[in-house]
Amino acid sequence: MSQPNAYIRTESDVPAIVPPGTPRSTYRLQLRAGFDFAAAETVVPHLASLGVSHLHLSPVLEAVPGSAHGYDVTDHTRVRAELGGEPGLRALAATARAHGLGLVLDIVPNHMAVPSPLRLNRPLWEVLREGPDSPYARWFDIDWEAGGGQVLLPVLAGPSDPAEFTVDGGVLRHGEQEFPLREGTAGLDPAELLAAQWYRPAWWREARTALNYRRFFTISDLIGVRVEDPEVFAATHAKVVELVHEGVLQGLRIDHVDGLADPEEYLRRLRAAVGDGCWIVVEKILARTERLRPSWPVAGTTGYDALYRLDGVFTDPGGAAELARRYRETTGAADWAQTAERSAREVLTVDLAAELAALERRAGPGTARAVRELLIAYPVYRPYPDTDAFGELAGVAQAAGVSAEEAQDVRERARRDPAFAARFAQTSAALRAKSLEDRAFYRWAPLLSATEVGGDPARPAVSVEEFHAYCAELERDWPHSGTVLSTHDTKRSADVRARISVLSQAPELMGRPAGPDPQLAWVARQTALGLGEVPERAERLEAALLKAAREAALRTSWTDRDEAYEAAVGQYAEAGRQPADLHEEDGAAEAARANLLGMTLLHLAMPGIPEVYQGAETEYRALVDPDNRRPARFPREALARLDAGARPGNPAEEKLALTAALLRLRRDRPDLFTGYTPLAARGPAAGHCVAFGRSAGLLAAATRLAYRLAGAGGWRDTALPLPPGRWRSLLAPGVPYEGEVLLAELFADRPVGLLLRDG
Repeated sequence: MSQPNAYIRTESDVPAIVPPGTPRSTYRLQLRAGFDFAAAETVVPHLASLGVSHLHLSPVLEAVPGSAHGYDVTDHTRVRAELGGEPGLRALAATARAHGLGLVLDIVPNHMAVPSPLRLNRPLWEVLREGPDSPYARWFDIDWEAGGGQVLLPVLAGPSDPAEFTVDGGVLRHGEQEFPLREGTAGLDPAELLAAQWYRPAWWREARTALNYRRFFTISDLIGVRVEDPEVFAATHAKVVELVHEGVLQGLRIDHVDGLADPEEYLRRLRAAVGDGCWIVVEKILARTERLRPSWPVAGTTGYDALYRLDGVFTDPGGAAELARRYRETTGAADWAQTAERSAREVLTVDLAAELAALERRAGPGTARAVRELLIAYPVYRPYPDTDAFGELAGVAQAAGVSAEEAQDVRERARRDPAFAARFAQTSAALRAKSLEDRAFYRWAPLLSATEVGGDPARPAVSVEEFHAYCAELERDWPHSGTVLSTHDTKRSADVRARISVLSQAPELMGRPAGPDPQLAWVARQTALGLGEVPERAERLEAALLKAAREAALRTSWTDRDEAYEAAVGQYAEAGRQPADLHEEDGAAEAARANLLGMTLLHLAMPGIPEVYQGAETEYRALVDPDNRRPARFPREALARLDAGARPGNPAEEKLALTAALLRLRRDRPDLFTGYTPLAARGPAAGHCVAFGRSAGLLAAATRLAYRLAGAGGWRDTALPLPPGRWRSLLAPGVPYEGEVLLAELFADRPVGLLLRDG
């Protein structure tokens, strides 16, 4: 199959063209029953005025009724009726097109819902009715042998008796639940009836140890789909491909690409189906030193690698280390490496016990321990099933306490058995996501702004030099990759993280959180500081803390709740404000403002295709989902006032003005957003400035570590040498600059500067 040279990367063959259909920027909209296609149409004029080039829609294929996110797909052939169906989507596309905007769609190839009622997922219903001979059996990763010829269905609220099941209207019933009836079994007695089905309804707790189908992470009501099968791929992608070819969609975001058996094979098949003009990015979580595989025919990632650098360059390494020391001292917690390892071991051997058992069975006698330990110690999300996918296992083996011989046995097993290699990789991805993002990140709380998807809590700070190196590499290798600050999956929005990260500059402002559970007290203190005073503050804070406690699984969990402990969570939420709000302290509010505006400027000016999350063009303080999927506020009136000449009156309007200026510039002058040149200040406070040039015609500069800067005496005579030419500010028009500019002058009114070269 021929490959489009705009997407295939090698070190010596970097694309110089902009692939057709590439956005200048995207704006994420979370669709749901309360915000459907028609509602999205009403905000198109605002988003067009803001300057975005494409709307990024959450999944729109048919999903479980009432779904707040759309990742629980039930039917790949239809657009979700609750959102307005396909006519509504096409109407939204037409309205967007009339305003100069395209559409990017989030798609879910890895899994489907195990819905209630089950019949909503027709392929799964047919497999449960007809068994392994069903034409749909190839759709799902089911280990029939492990289940004794039955699919375990962990959908019952508790243990059940066969007498509770009845046959009615050609289906098997248990209370309000319906199950398909295998032909010829209706007349059997209850026990024989259940034994004769191609599935076994079970208490949901049995999933941990007895589940025999691949699922999404540890979520048993999301069953894995075998898109590696060409027929399954065709059936599950026909509607999306049709919408691309008919011009309704111009781009695709691929959800959880690491869950697939062979991501590269899938992406090549997708690229061939949609053509070269479709912009494709993948939700791929890269470790700090990991790089996206250059052979993937995509524009890049969804941007969590950029988020880590954007957060990190505004984090003080010394203060972060001091917070970690105090956290361990007051809570008795292990260090980050131990926390991550313990979390991985717990998740693999308890939550993913069924997946581990399946791998061990396939690996064969004598390799079970090696499989387990290598999974726990694996340093990135997953290996890939190419010719030497498991070559790096030798390097992992020593850290895992596995002998070279044992590691070699696993490697050879992977070479001989591609299905084992794929399942090892899929399990590794689920383990990393669940044990890091959904456990260790909730247990390790010295600095919560650092525990974000794609982050490195062991090294939360990023130097200016490392930031520049990353941006230069992004521009060279993946200039059209996505970049983000806030998403539907971030645990805290950028505005909240900007406030929390001030603590890295002033650990003393953390105080000494107190309470029977010091770990939760640290979480409560920082969460309260980050959220600040917002509508429904108490309820939102308590809900986030309760989720944090359950995810951490130290004192309570989703499956084994300690009701007495959970009843006290509200007290921690209130105690989190003591001592006084951090941003009532002198200088802290200004430091948070500098963080937020700096992050916004760098994000929108750096290489890549930036995404703005719904409502985040202005102040947007949100916690973990579902808080970050609340109905968005679109600042239409504020943008109109600014466009009419009003000056920004607060940080929210400053952020809005900065966002609009850069998005409009990206739309109108895309030539400015090529190339990347690091710029270095000189003088006593040079380390507090991060600056770069784009295309020799645009210059961005931001203040970093502003709290420490103020304590050290401010900018004084620190200056930023400018590239040749006359430069004017886009944020505060006035006297042009030439040669160099004093940073005290450039940052006199705001902690960021955006300059455009005249001529």
